[in-house]
Formats: sequence, C-alpha cells, structure tokens
Amino acid sequence: MILCLGPTGAGKTLLLKRLQGKEIVDVTSSTVPTVGTTLTNVRFGNNKEVTIREVGGAMAPIWNNYFAGVKKIIYVVDASNLCQIAAAGILLYTILADPTVQNAKVLLVLSKMDASYRQMRNEALLMLQLSRLQREISQVVTVVETSAVTGAGTDKVLKWIQGALPSASTSK
Repeated sequence: MILCLGPTGAGKTLLLKRLQGKEIVDVTSSTVPTVGTTLTNVRFGNNKEVTIREVGGAMAPIWNNYFAGVKKIIYVVDASNLCQIAAAGILLYTILADPTVQNAKVLLVLSKMDASYRQMRNEALLMLQLSRLQREISQVVTVVETSAVTGAGTDKVLKWIQGALPSASTSK
C-alpha cells in the first residue's frame, strides 16, 4: 500500500486525479478537502495497477493508524504557500520518526509549482530543513516538483511509484 499524506489544501487529491489520467484535470478543476480516506487506483501501461490511499490533512493526528504495512509514502506540500510549509515540516518529521515506517521510501512532492515562483522551491526546502532531515533519518527521501494542473513532474511521480526514479534524487 502507498499512502498519500500532507496538510489540508496541499494538492493531494488533484495530484492523484492527474495520476489517474491526464484528461481528468485542467485549470477549471477544483476539489474539496478530503475528510477520511480515499482509495485511488493508478494504472500503468503494462497493465499494472497500484492503489494509493489518501488520508485527509485534517486526520493528521491519526495518520499513524494507517502506517502498518506501508512501503511508500507520498508526502505533498504546497510550495506556493510558504505560510503552510513550517507546519508541513512538523507533520513530515512526525511521520518519519514513527518506527512503523522506518523502512518506507518517501516521496516529497512540492506541488502547485505552476502557482509559485522559482525561488519558492529553494525557500520551501530551506524551511523544511531537508538537508538536516536527510542526515538524521533512515528513510530515503526523494523530492519532486509537480503541478497537477499542467501535469509537470507527474511523470516523475509515476516513475517513483513504479520504482524507476532513482532514490534520494531532487527532480526539477
């Protein structure tokens, strides 16, 4: 099972819709905050299907109830909302400190890159203290920039899910 986590409004639902099929998302797409969990099936060209469980940001206090058996975690952060990034970092650290997911691979998705300026990526990584974090944790963290609206970077998310994107990379 793959978990998709992140603060409320980070772009998890729209990202998962984009991963399901390019025609589903456009500039008029909107979502409502996920309350509870949602299962999304993502198909690949080789007739392989992966189920991703999105757990709403409002459920952060009980995310750890979903960690059993998780091999991969997609953690989505809204890179265009610098006010939210510090809180997102605390949530990320809480996840990574949980012994249940010590062997899980983690994909840090900087979402909404179409709505942010180039420097925001660097500011987001600084605010998340990613360099320090990677020295202190056992998990492999891969960083990918995406835009669910334009589709930019979603191919890298699909490659990571399939295991084809090199671990611990920073993809632009």
